[in-house]
Amino acid sequence: MAVQAAPEQSAASGSTTPGVSLGPATTLSCRECGERFALGPIFACEACFGPLEVAYDLPGGDPETLRKQIEAGPDNIWRYAPLLPVPADVASKPNINPGFTKLVRADRLAAELGITGALHVKDDSGNPTHSFKDRVVAIAVEAARAFGFTTLSCSSTGNLAGAVAAAAARAGFRSCVFIPHDLEQGKVVMAAVYGGELVGIQGNYDDVNRFCSELIGDPIGEGWGFTNVNLRPYYAEGSKTLAYEICEQLGWELPDQIVIPIASGSQLTKIDKGLKELISLGLVEDKPYKIFGAQAEGCSPVSRAFKDGHDVVRPQKPDTIAKSLAIGNPADGPYVLDIARRTGGAVEDVNDEQVVDAIKLLARTEGIFAETAGGVTVGVTKKLIEDGKLDPTLTTVVLNTGDGLKTLDAVAPTTGPTATIRPTLESFREAGLAS
Repeated sequence: MAVQAAPEQSAASGSTTPGVSLGPATTLSCRECGERFALGPIFACEACFGPLEVAYDLPGGDPETLRKQIEAGPDNIWRYAPLLPVPADVASKPNINPGFTKLVRADRLAAELGITGALHVKDDSGNPTHSFKDRVVAIAVEAARAFGFTTLSCSSTGNLAGAVAAAAARAGFRSCVFIPHDLEQGKVVMAAVYGGELVGIQGNYDDVNRFCSELIGDPIGEGWGFTNVNLRPYYAEGSKTLAYEICEQLGWELPDQIVIPIASGSQLTKIDKGLKELISLGLVEDKPYKIFGAQAEGCSPVSRAFKDGHDVVRPQKPDTIAKSLAIGNPADGPYVLDIARRTGGAVEDVNDEQVVDAIKLLARTEGIFAETAGGVTVGVTKKLIEDGKLDPTLTTVVLNTGDGLKTLDAVAPTTGPTATIRPTLESFREAGLAS
């Protein structure tokens, strides 16, 4: 199929840069009809309006040579630069350099859940702004540089706002990010502290997203790179690095099962893409794996569609403490359904009480304080085991995508001092804490 030039861009979107080089990235490809376009700041197919994603000319040759090249790279996502839409010299540019976070062997959590196989938590709270969003933003920054943008922006449920503001400060961009007006205070402060503009929108995330779609088409937005709109094809590729790291940290092996939280669904679809790329490159041995999606009951449109056997996701008005997952009309929902069914996985949900219980369970057993999205994932894992949908004898990876310090309000009402005593040994004994 012939590659089309990227459609003429408005001033609000920036301009397509002729001959732009983003490493192994070659074109943008429509996930629906397969139409291809030159690399540029576009996100929808002009033929069918389907979503665009990056297509590559990935390195060939001996897998062992590529494996050694990766292992010799920096301890961040740039070790995988040969597989990402970034320039070859990306590691030398000012960026927040996220990635290569811990894969924690979670034996105590496994015992609590009744898992006899190996259980691991991929803990992305160790990223620079304490969420996985640093990965996707780092890739978007390189695309913004390539396309000549001067302002970084996004619509966000919280974590992305902080990641964009931090990355913009580090890379020398102006930032202006948009959030629902009622986000958790910790996420508001973390997005504001970096000095860019932070704008609260009266409404939920879907209202924020609609506003940003209008702004990107207006002259006000000239020179703006919206990480999750006109830079979305590149931004989304950052989630592949989770797949790369998990397999490398498992000794270059695929996990048998992986449980992933769903907001837009992009993270899940890109992890699947990353796993398939590793197989095609010969970096891991091909074997079956199952992908499970996790949602909060108060925002579970993909879970409902999966359970009802539907291919179309019906939007839902969010009502959950898991605000980072509160996207009622997830763009990648249909693709999540396809992947869950193709791999033999499932999509499940848990209520807010179960989310809080799971946050405390993970903290008590493994010393990992997850935000509400992590509570959703651990809670869903527990439910999948109880329902016989997840095999407790296999190697399982559960994602924690953010730090619990960002969502203190979720656990604060039921978490506090064990006792308050006078500063005496007698008082300590009376409280029953001496043994």
